[in-house]
Amino acid sequence: MEAQSTAGPSGLPRWFRWFGIYSRTIEGLAGASMAVILGIMIVQVAARYLFSGSIIWAEEACRYLLLWQTFLLLGVAYQRGEFVMLDLLPYMLSSRARLVLKCATAIPVLIFLAVIVVEGFDYASRFDRQKIPALDFIWSSLTGENAGVSVKWVYFSVPVGAALLAMHVVADLVASTIRHRQGLDDLPPIVDMGEQL
Repeated sequence: MEAQSTAGPSGLPRWFRWFGIYSRTIEGLAGASMAVILGIMIVQVAARYLFSGSIIWAEEACRYLLLWQTFLLLGVAYQRGEFVMLDLLPYMLSSRARLVLKCATAIPVLIFLAVIVVEGFDYASRFDRQKIPALDFIWSSLTGENAGVSVKWVYFSVPVGAALLAMHVVADLVASTIRHRQGLDDLPPIVDMGEQL
């Protein structure tokens, strides 16, 4: 009875529901940032070819948005199985051996991601004095003063993305362990090469 109160309908802990909300939020932010990037680039192309002018901050703003978007979506891509992987061996193993293999491969990945998080924050904090020129230009043209936003906020995308990816790896291990205990298969079906996708 206690297991029913702490688990959802799929047998996963109820906190996985919040994980789904987080994933949808990240996907929404990514879609919004892509719309902003597209809008900026359309205005930039129009300014350049129709008015012989240019928006000097457009490239920098799009680069920073794309960088954050990429690192925020790493975990979602992992969750969906969109990373390139060699999956021949797991299909040849028993369910228990697959779980052991998944745990064994997750350990070095999590160690690497922990190093990226620690070193990434250290590296980003070294750029505290360097300011983002595009934001300074935009803000100074509006208010007459520099925005003074540090470029470290751009570099923080790397450790934040690594931390989110680590969270996805751990959540995948938890879900795989629960599915294994329930006797459920943890592998997607093999796609027949002759089958239309």
